[in-house]
Amino acid sequence: MAVAPINKVREVVDYAVTRIDPSKIDLGIPNYGYDFTLPYERGVSRARTLSNNQAVQLAISADVPISFDEVAMSPFFQYEKDGVLHEVWFEDVRSLAEKYSLLPQYGLRGIGVWQIMTLFRAGWLLFRNRFSIIKS
Repeated sequence: MAVAPINKVREVVDYAVTRIDPSKIDLGIPNYGYDFTLPYERGVSRARTLSNNQAVQLAISADVPISFDEVAMSPFFQYEKDGVLHEVWFEDVRSLAEKYSLLPQYGLRGIGVWQIMTLFRAGWLLFRNRFSIIKS
């Protein structure tokens, strides 16, 4: 499934704001994806972490289309390598825009980016376009 499906993220935020003042909550934003092998076997299967850019490059090199899950609001694709089926979920500007929209909806304080050292320029441009960055 998606790294941070918006329907599940929203469930967590819905609960969190009943216990914590929204102005004290930072929303975690993933800046990475996962390459899962299928079928999943509990305790056996392992997902490989990859950057959002690596995910797109992998889809291009595997010559497969990238789909978009409208419930999770996340991009994904499948490919086969060495007879093993893989499914990749990652973030793009559409999925990030959905997550960013939660800040003003709930009055959240800000965000925390997981894996900030992996450059995803489109994500940062979207962030800069949506929010004022205050340096202190």
